[in-house]
Amino acid sequence: MSRLRADVSHTQTEDGAVLLDQRSGKYWRLNATGAAVVQALIDGATVEQIVDRLVEARPVGRERAAADVAALVDQLTKARLVTP
Repeated sequence: MSRLRADVSHTQTEDGAVLLDQRSGKYWRLNATGAAVVQALIDGATVEQIVDRLVEARPVGRERAAADVAALVDQLTKARLVTP
């Protein structure tokens, strides 16, 4: 299960969310779907649970949702914003 690192700040915005890497000072802007994924990670959801939530809440197929969630979590992991 992935988690936000302790030195990453998370703030909801009108159209998504912003992550701040306090180590580097870099900001990451997330759209509404990305913000929902990150909030689910913060809430302790697994990737499978996040995919389930997206499929229920948005007009997206399971395969596409799983690929998108995996890609976002991979990017956030590579950027060292989340820990695997």
